[in-house]
Amino acid sequence: MARIASRLADIKSFIVMDVLERANEMERRGIEVIHLEVGEPDFDTPQCVKESCCKALENGHTHYTHSMGAYELREAICEYYRNTYGADVHPDQVVVGSGTSPVMFSLFAALLEPEDQVIISDPHYACYPNFIKFMGGEAVTVPVYEEDGFQYRPEAIQEKITPKTRGIFINSPSNPTGNLLSAERMRAIAGFSRPDGPYVISDEIYHGLVYEGKEHSILEFTDNAFVLNGFSKLHAMTGLRLGYLIAPMDFIEPIRKIQQNFFISANAMIQMAGLAALREAGEDIARMKAIYNERRQFMIARLKELGFGITVEPTGAFYVFANARHISNDSYQLAFDILEKAHVGVAPGIDFGQNGEGYLRFSYANSKENIAVGLSRIEEYLKNRPAG
Repeated sequence: MARIASRLADIKSFIVMDVLERANEMERRGIEVIHLEVGEPDFDTPQCVKESCCKALENGHTHYTHSMGAYELREAICEYYRNTYGADVHPDQVVVGSGTSPVMFSLFAALLEPEDQVIISDPHYACYPNFIKFMGGEAVTVPVYEEDGFQYRPEAIQEKITPKTRGIFINSPSNPTGNLLSAERMRAIAGFSRPDGPYVISDEIYHGLVYEGKEHSILEFTDNAFVLNGFSKLHAMTGLRLGYLIAPMDFIEPIRKIQQNFFISANAMIQMAGLAALREAGEDIARMKAIYNERRQFMIARLKELGFGITVEPTGAFYVFANARHISNDSYQLAFDILEKAHVGVAPGIDFGQNGEGYLRFSYANSKENIAVGLSRIEEYLKNRPAG
């Protein structure tokens, strides 16, 4: 029997992908599945981005760039953060990678020693604990609750801070909940940060996709922070794989060495596409955002009609995290039963942490027509589901 590296023993499956892969198998057998499980925009990538890719290819952007990313793109990212949040970021603080996941890998590789701790919310994006564990760290969970709109309670974070705490992870707008952290709570969380740690680690990948209220960057409140962001969600560029990290200067040289050794550089022509996305895609973003908001309002109203619990309506990203405990306390079994019998993919709450059990995550990154069909199928499923 093959010996598998022990570092993988605690790495859990990404259940949303299990659902998607099972749905793909069904589709190969000719079964039509409505996808409400995955967080991938159904919109085409903006035309200006596609044209920029082609132009970059024609202009010879087919070679290595600086391991930290093309300087012009890093400058544009700094300009975006300055104009959007009033944050003063230098291009030398920006690390560009082939998606947000690789730069998250570099972040934790530079930040964590074995047994160091990172505080995360419960529920949380399913992959966060796996990044932390893979680097030898420990993910320390702080429960967040539906009645709070799944926002952190700063006093609950404070109770979990120890001498081993190296980071406090925030994600606003959030995956899986679609809710935002208020400026007041972000300011309180920023108050726990120090120049030698703990640092606030802010995943801002869903910034720009906010329909009520306003999102805030952690850089508005503290410099003792790492920011993760990218182009997949807001710019509908998932397959182009482009993300970035903003880090304190003390970490830049170690992260640069990680980039050089493990990733070389992000795709050169895609970096030029990122530049176009930041500077030319404003109208496309506004159009997509307006459509997302229509879908959001429709989905929330329809889920409530079906009896799902939504105490605080989500106002960002493209998710609704709905309470399904009146149906089942086994969200894994429920999600796969809905897939098999209703032919609708949904994400089980348990994928996002123990405090997510009993919930289902619905994505409205699909057409309103498909959402309507999918929720009607679930309505029929619930009518036919045996009591108990």
